[in-house]
Order: sequence, then structure tokens, then C-alpha cells
Amino acid sequence: MTDQLFDAATDGTEGLPGFWRLPGGFDKRLADWSAAGAVAYVEAEYFGGVGEQHAAVWVDGAVVLGPLHVLEGQPFGSAGSPISQALRRLGVVADAATDEFATVELDRHRHSEDWIA
Repeated sequence: MTDQLFDAATDGTEGLPGFWRLPGGFDKRLADWSAAGAVAYVEAEYFGGVGEQHAAVWVDGAVVLGPLHVLEGQPFGSAGSPISQALRRLGVVADAATDEFATVELDRHRHSEDWIA
């Protein structure tokens, strides 16, 4: 979520609790979009291998998973990371050698700006 996208997407209200960069009112857009199929909003912030993940999934206008949070220093539970759980809810199937995050190649860029380029 770049600063420019955040500014364009926010309606000025408070975002869904527990997320760093979910613009105010954007959860309502995600709920609307989920009428056509499951939608996930995920955040990952890492530096030097230490960080946090947050995720939620909407289906038919309602949150059906999350918000999930794993804070710095907390291990992932047996269900996996918040992002992997959200991707699984979207139908991603990982093989035994990797997780859902790597399966859809979310690990190929380290910075939001790199995805835009």
C-alpha cells in the first residue's frame, strides 16, 4: 500500500483495527468486491527476518477469516501464517516444499514500489 494509493483510497475514517495500512473505508470496498468472489487484504512488514503479518478475507460482503495477526516475536500457529491462511481461503494450494506465500510468489519483491515497477 503506497502512500499515494492510501491517500486515494481512504475516506478519512478509521481503518479496520489491527492493520497498519488499511485505508479508512477500504474494508467496505473489499466487502463490496467480495460479492463477485473471495477477496483478501494482507500486510507483511519484515526487516532482517523479524516482523509481523496481518490478513483478512471477505466473502459475500462479510469477513469470513480474521482479522488475523502475528506480531513480532510470535511464532506462526499450526494453521500457518496469517497470509498463508488467507491465501488458502482463496483456494491457493501449496506443495510440501513451500507455503502459500511463496507458491503465489509474494516473496519475489521486497518493497511495494517494486511491484508497481
